[in-house]
Amino acid sequence: MRSDFLSLRQVDKRFPVEDGELHVLDDISLNIRQGEFISIVGGSGCGKSTLLRLLVGLEQASGGSLQLDGAPIEGTDPERGIVFQDHRLYPWLTVEDNVLLALLNSPLSKAERLQRVHEHLRLVGLEAFARAWPAQLSGGMSQRVAIARGLVNRPKILLLDEPFGALDALTRAQLQEELARIWLAEGITTVLVTHDVDEAVFLGDRVVVMQPRPGKIGRIVEVDLPHPRHRDHPRLHELRSDILRDFARH
Repeated sequence: MRSDFLSLRQVDKRFPVEDGELHVLDDISLNIRQGEFISIVGGSGCGKSTLLRLLVGLEQASGGSLQLDGAPIEGTDPERGIVFQDHRLYPWLTVEDNVLLALLNSPLSKAERLQRVHEHLRLVGLEAFARAWPAQLSGGMSQRVAIARGLVNRPKILLLDEPFGALDALTRAQLQEELARIWLAEGITTVLVTHDVDEAVFLGDRVVVMQPRPGKIGRIVEVDLPHPRHRDHPRLHELRSDILRDFARH
């Protein structure tokens, strides 16, 4: 299994502003193994969402390189699935059709596309809601649909930008458990951006701790616990406290 399946080398990002430029990311270097779950955590302004946008291909790096499976990341591509904080479902389409949209340019036949959609709705526990409208779903169910849509192309990596940030605490905890189950079932390389240290530690094989400004990798914390995990494990609390002390120092 490749240790540099997703590779970032000295990535730099600057945005032009009226009086010069805003330096957002500085010298980001990271190798991510195939099938690994990486959590990127940091406070507001540390550049973690900008880093995810570079991985999606919505932004271009000012310097350095980003590669997936040996090929440069250039523009958006179905091999990089994305789930945002806002589920972005089209209210005039059913659940089935919202997921089907991700296969719009697929070479699969119509029957094969529908089979793929229903496989992934089953994966997120929503096959019975295939003909429902987004307005009939709870926030947590809508995010499950978004995860199904992010996975239905069978991308090489799944990118998650604070996907549970707008949900209540109970729903958030339930979906964290669901995401862990889906990741174990699919074995897909996953990168999660979050400001929630508990979430980062519970889900990640490694936690990348970002520091501002400009955004840098402060350190990388190994979460030395097998999956599936129990939320009340003392080691998770220990790692959480360690990372929070890091934030307090900065």
